[in-house]
Formats: sequence, C-alpha cells, structure tokens
Amino acid sequence: MSTENKLAPIPHPPTRPIVGNAFSIDGSAPVQSLMGLAKEHGPIFWLDLLGTPFIVVSGADLVVEISDESRFDKVVRGPLKKLRVIGGDGLFTGDTKAPNWSKAHNILLPTFSQKSMVDYLPMMNDIAEQLMLKWERMNSDEEIDVPKDMIGLTLDTIGLCGFDYRFNSFYQNDFHPFIKALTRTLITTKSQRGFPFEKMRLNKELKQLETDVEYMRVLVDDIIKERRQNGGQQNDLLNFMLTGRDRVTGEGLSDENIRYQINTFLIAGHETTSGLLSFALYYLVKNPSVLQRAYAEVDEVLGRTVDYRPTMPQIGRLKYVQAILFEALRLWPTAPTYGVAPFEDETIGGQYHIPKGTFVSVLVPSLHRDASVWGDDAETFNPENFSSEAEANRHPHAYKPFGNGQRACIGRQFAIQEAVLVLSMILQRFDLFDHKDYKLDVSETLSLKPHDFSLKVKLREDVVRGHASSADERETEAPQQVQTVPSHGTPFLVLYGSNLGSTEGFAREIAQQAEFNGFEAAMAPLDDYVEKLPKEGVVAIACASYNGAAPDNAIEFLKWIEAAEGQPLDGVKHMILGCGNTDWAATFQAVPRKIEEHLARLGSEAVIPLCEVNAKEDIDSAFHEWLEGLWETTASALDLDIDFSETEDQPPLYQVEITESVTANPVAEQFGAIDVEIIDNTELQGKAQSNQRSTRHIQVSLPDGVTYQPGDHLCVVPQNRPDIVRRVLDRFGLQDDTYIRVESRSEMRGRFPSGSTFSVRHLAENVGELQAVATRKDIRTLAKHTRCPDTLKKLQALGAAPKDGEDLYLEEVSRKRKSVLNLLEEFPACELPFAVFLEMVPYLSPRYYSIASSEAATPGLCSIAVGVLKGEALSGQGVFEGTCSNYLAELKQGTKFKAVVKQPSSDFKLPEDPATPVIMIGPGTGLAPFRGFIQERAARKQKDEDLAEVPASRPRLLFPG
Repeated sequence: MSTENKLAPIPHPPTRPIVGNAFSIDGSAPVQSLMGLAKEHGPIFWLDLLGTPFIVVSGADLVVEISDESRFDKVVRGPLKKLRVIGGDGLFTGDTKAPNWSKAHNILLPTFSQKSMVDYLPMMNDIAEQLMLKWERMNSDEEIDVPKDMIGLTLDTIGLCGFDYRFNSFYQNDFHPFIKALTRTLITTKSQRGFPFEKMRLNKELKQLETDVEYMRVLVDDIIKERRQNGGQQNDLLNFMLTGRDRVTGEGLSDENIRYQINTFLIAGHETTSGLLSFALYYLVKNPSVLQRAYAEVDEVLGRTVDYRPTMPQIGRLKYVQAILFEALRLWPTAPTYGVAPFEDETIGGQYHIPKGTFVSVLVPSLHRDASVWGDDAETFNPENFSSEAEANRHPHAYKPFGNGQRACIGRQFAIQEAVLVLSMILQRFDLFDHKDYKLDVSETLSLKPHDFSLKVKLREDVVRGHASSADERETEAPQQVQTVPSHGTPFLVLYGSNLGSTEGFAREIAQQAEFNGFEAAMAPLDDYVEKLPKEGVVAIACASYNGAAPDNAIEFLKWIEAAEGQPLDGVKHMILGCGNTDWAATFQAVPRKIEEHLARLGSEAVIPLCEVNAKEDIDSAFHEWLEGLWETTASALDLDIDFSETEDQPPLYQVEITESVTANPVAEQFGAIDVEIIDNTELQGKAQSNQRSTRHIQVSLPDGVTYQPGDHLCVVPQNRPDIVRRVLDRFGLQDDTYIRVESRSEMRGRFPSGSTFSVRHLAENVGELQAVATRKDIRTLAKHTRCPDTLKKLQALGAAPKDGEDLYLEEVSRKRKSVLNLLEEFPACELPFAVFLEMVPYLSPRYYSIASSEAATPGLCSIAVGVLKGEALSGQGVFEGTCSNYLAELKQGTKFKAVVKQPSSDFKLPEDPATPVIMIGPGTGLAPFRGFIQERAARKQKDEDLAEVPASRPRLLFPG
C-alpha cells in the first residue's frame, strides 16, 4: 500500500504494506499511543488502518469546528460498535438517527435533572457509607486496592439508583458474577482490531463472550420482568424507563431497549466514575499542599462529625473538591476519545479537507494538554485550572471529558455528584498514605484507570462520633412568604423554555407571586408567543439551554427573534431568568443570552439585567434572592404606585360555603369524557385468593358515533374508593348530603372556577388524588394550622429539610407514601380547614389504557386489560389499592363510568397491505390483546379473502401503546 498522504496537508506517519498504520498503535495502550503520535505530529494527523483512514484531532481551535453538530455527528465504530452485543441501540452505542436513541434520550433526560439528583442522594450516601465502614474496619497495615474498591462503589451506586438492585460488592471478597462477565466482555471487544485470522486467535474468548452476554441478558431481563410484575414506587431509572413516554412520539421503550439502557448505565456509570475517583486519590497523595487544602475545605463544610449524611447544599459548597476532580479528569479523562464524522465534505482549520463520512476521533487527553490553552505546565496537576476566574476565561471547547453536544454523557451530573460526595467523605474521615511511592501506570479497557494502585488509610484522630454541633451551618427550608397587595391589573406574562421541568417550575412561581402582588398574570411556553409579544405590562422569560440549543418549547421563538429585522418589539418590556450549569461552560446560558441579545436588537427594553442562575451552585437560593427584589424594581420601571411594605402569609386559595346545588365533574368536563357502559369485566389470572395478582379484561360499549383505531387509548376518569371518601368526610365532619360553593381568588392557579358548587361526597370522589404523597410544603401547611405544641413539634420535624444526615420526611413520609389524609388521621390535633385541604390535594388525573381490541371485529365495543394494584401499604397502615385499577375492577356489568377515546401523540396508521405484520408493544398486559388479535383476524378473513394467504408465521399483533 502506498504511503502517499491522501489527506494532505494533514500529517501522516509512515505506513507498512497492507496493514498501514495498524502497528503504530499499541493494542494494550491505544490512547497513550495516540497521545505520543499527537506530540510528534501536532493537533491533527491521520492513520491508515487496514485501508481505512482514521483522523485524530486534539487542538482546541480545531475541536471547535468538530463540535459543530450541524456539520459533524457522533459515529459508533471499532470496539464501541462491538459493544452493541450488550449495549444494542442504547444511549452509548446507538446511532443518533436511530429511533430508540432519541426516544430514550427524551425519556431519560428528566431522570438526570437537578431535581432528580436530590432523589438519588440518599442512595448514593447508602453505598458511600458502606465503603467508609469497610475502610474504617481495616487494620492500619492493610492495603486498599483503590481501583477495585472504587469499581465496587460505583457499580453498587448505579445498581441501586438505576434499578434498585444491590450487587453488595463490599460484602464479598470478589465482584458479583455480572461484573466479571461485563469485564471480560469489555476486554474481548477491545481486543478485536480487525486483523486477519483474529477470530481463530480469539476463539476461546469469543465463546466465553457468548456465554457472558447470555448471562447478562438473563439477569437484566429478570430484573425488568420482576419490576413489571410487582411494580414499585422507586425513584430509580428503571421506573422511568418502564413508565416514561417520549414527549415527541408518545412512545415508550421496549423491554429489550430497557435492557440495553441498563447495560449502558452499568458500563458507563461504573467504569468512568471509578477511574475518576482513583485518579483523584492518586493526585491527592502526590500533591500534599492540595491534599491539605482539600482537608480544610471538607472540615469547614462538613465539619468533623461523621454521623450524618452530607446534604445537597453542602455538596454544592465543596468547590475545591470538585476542582480536584475536574483537574483529574483533565489529565486523564476516563472517557478518553469520542468519534464523529462529517455529514458532507468539510474543511477545518482553513486547510484540512475531510471527506464525507470519514471517521474523526477527538483525543481528549491531548486536547486537555493543548499548551495554547492550558499553558506550558499543562502536564502539571493544578486544581486552580478550575477556579471560577479560570473557567470564565478559558477556551469554551478546550475541556471535553463528557463528550460533546447532544451525544455528551447524559449522566455527567450524576457522576460528579457521586464523586464529590465520596471524595469528601473519604477526606472527612481518613488520612491517606502512599506507602509504596506509587508510579502512575495507566491501564486501558473501555476507560482509563491507574493500574495496581494501592493506599493505606488511618482514621483521622479528630473525627467526632455523635450528633453535629449547633455551630455547624445547616440549611433549612422555610415557608416562602408571599407579598399580597390589591389587584392593579397590570399585565404580567411569564414565558418559559424548559425540557426537564426545573425552569418551568421557576416560571410557575414567578407567575404565582406576580398574581399575589396584584398583577394580571398569565403563563405559557415561549413558542406560544411567536410574533405576538405584548407591549402592555411586562414579559418575564425563564429559559434554559440544552447543549447550547433551545428547549423543545422555545425553538420556534428563538428562530423568530433571530430572523426578525427592524424594531418590531419597540414598546415591549422584558426580564429574563437564565438557567444553566457551569459544568458545561461551552454552552452555559447560551440560549438566554441569545434571547437577551435579540430582544434588545429588536427594540425591547430590559426592566432588569439578565439574571443567570447556576445549577452547579445553590440555584434555588439564587432564584429566590432574585425573585425577592423583583417586584419593587418592576413597579418602578412601570411607574406603578404600589406599597410593598406590608408582608403577610398567603391567604387560602379557596373559600367554601354551604349551599344546595351542584356543579358537574370538572375532571370529566376538562377531558371531554362521556358515559361508557361495562359489558364484561372478567378476571384473567384465575384469582383464587385475595392476595394474588389480578388482571381484568374489561369490555365497554361506546356511544353512537364514537370510534377508535388500533393504537388508541381509552382515557378513564376514575373515582376515589368509598372507604377513602368516607375517611375524608369523617375527618372534616361533613355529611354525605352536604353541598358547598367554592370561591377562588385565582382563576389561574385553581382547578375550580369561582362559584363552582359541589356535593362534598361528589367532590371527594371525583376531584382530588387523595392518596398522593404529602410534600414538605404540605406538612408545613399542616403545622401552620396546628396549635397543639406536641403535634406542632412533630409536624415541624417531619417537614424540615435534611439536617445532620437525617431526613425524617424521607423516612417517615416519602418512603412510606403517606398522604395528607394519612397525616391528618395521624395528627388529629391539626386544625386544617377544608378549603385549605382542597388546595393541597392534587388534581385527580385520568388514566390511559391501551385499547386491546379491534373495532372491525366488535363494532361499538372496545376492550382494555387492567393490572389491579393492591397490596400492603408501605406505611404499614392497612392495604393500598390503586385508585383507578381497583375502581374499574369493582364495576359490574351494566355500570356506566366516565371515559373518552384518545389517540396517541404520534401519528399511527396501519399499512395498506393487510399482509404487512404490525407489532406494537405497549402497557397492555394479560390475554385481552390476543383476544383482540384473534377477533380481528376472524373479521378480516370474512371481509377480505386475500388475508387467508398471509402465512401464519407473519401474524398481525396489536399491542397498542
């Protein structure tokens, strides 16, 4: 093969015949080999790998262009592609254009939001404490295998947070068999380089690979199957994957794809984070001054008392510990490369031509050593590289440990939170000893880690056992005080751009406080106001960025203001709250800043400067500090004469009075529900005992003119069970025949139009989710309406923020699924008014069931399969029964209930060719879907003789959903 540089002027090492540059790379240390070549050939070079060009880029200025997702997209090749044997089309190994990739990405994004991190923290603490306990019980002369313990820690954390499975790495001498199988799989896939006769050489390993893949498949599938059968209320990734729906297509994930996602999280979640923690500990023991400063910060933030769990605000204040981790990731990013390819022929750097589809690898360790960005001492470990000032002034594409853009690591926030937590707990407790004067030897599998690195530890002498002293700073949650002023009718429009819900939550609070401060408030997504921003009052915008792009509900708004010309917004007054995270410095506040720039260009006047809040820090406190001073500034900008000097508690949203008339069901009216009649309600599991699982086949008749298509849902408006309704009425001393009139002071927030009239029984049956778990805010409201000192003290403790490692709310309310009604019965001294109770109870949500029948076979009838949820209450107080499933299970033949046929959010049409197989997987379970399939085939055969020719091996299965 010619050594001619076909990609000139890109540098190119000399090649050998046939194999090209295949032997230029050490198979046991490919990343370090490429780093050596980058030092020799510069920020870009290419290799010939058995006839295939392979471009390597490591210069920051070139990576800027490579990072442009309109020109380049991630590609999955080489060892990463071979990992599809266990990763399939999961987030790590799937192609960007694969339907399951975008579907899973949309479903799982909210599981890695800032709000979700709070849910994961107790589980992270659980596993971290197991590691601390192991190290505390070791003798001072015993060695710690650092990478092994870090692998055990991160594996157990992702197992617990991901799917409520405990690998129990610290309770056995060796790893769980799953990890042994996974490790062998990673080694074998890395060993396959495409050389001739490679399969013969790796014959033994490839046979073992088949065995390992099958073992992992069975284990993960069993976990999924068990969760589907038994359900659960865990705040873990598996529940999100089982129940989540893509906001674009309305579809969920198949069990096969869920298995691929679990394997992906296990691979990426334990390999990379364990390496990060191992490198961080190595650099700490090699840099005593850094270690001492880290000790000082941990002692200041966490204190010297270890019998409590670190809180989210404390983790946010550990800036230097986080800088240590980021600097370890700079020198040895544990995901050291990522590959992209251009959509079309491209030229980067003004001279380097890259043909369409050519594989380009970003060599992250060399990028992180680019002297033009990091200076001549780029090889030196220095956490000051991640001070606030240094980060603000750094090249935005010089740091890529989590990849780039939409294909960047979805779990990066999870990984950093876990690493900060664990490293700070280690530093709080232990002195570290580099007893072997270890010399760094980097091993490479899928990721990087220090090979054969061990430490000795000793419990620090000043560690205190017991409760934290009162001098320690602890965050508490106090009820938000709301200013209430007379209505002056000034328009106040709140617009939001939010994918994960956090920014939308801020927008909602802005709108509510605007209303309480006398404004005429309204709220909507940004895309609802394209080309129609009002010039009366104020427009408040709360917006996040998603990898530098607009959130889904702000895309059209941003396109509009970017393309608009002239001064069409002259007279508009605006304010902007930008939400972001400086962990992603390249795109931090990208969209809010664009919106601010273009609004100003188009003539809109900023009432106050753009406020940028940072999820990496205490974003909630920053938001409320901004919100607190907002109203006087707004009044001044609009020349409003408003007195904000008086502050009082928020009055109840509702007022109720006894009356004698009735208003119809507001839930049914909102959803357009109509009466449908039960034709058949049959048990499908042959239930003989009350404690066995139950699945009901329910067939209903539809009114004339109501039709459905395969893939539609029956949207059922449920009722609360009679026993729960009775408990509500008894608690408030109301009779079955009592009627009340509801007056609401906020048409925007309330579910009841002012003047609505209800029977209290009707209200309790049809309006509120009476079994919804009480929030901390709910408990603080209960406390506000309690005069009994003993009860008040208990409620205040339940509603308080985590303190000294204890979270009474989490243990006694959240995990036990206690509702407001449960707490009212537990604390009878609480004097909560019924009007306030109405405001606290969430709206009763309709339930969607996939239709499991064919209208061609049974015109005017439709069937659903309903899994009945019933079991011992987590609170230990009797039996818990699902609101809708038990309501439906008890309906008798001839009974009517409220429902409506709904189409799924994605367009679905049966293929015109009746021979085309259709397989739709959805939440329908039991035998009813098969019944619908059989009935449909019978009906179709009668109407279309051509269907008789369809081979039996190509059935038309209908599992709508």
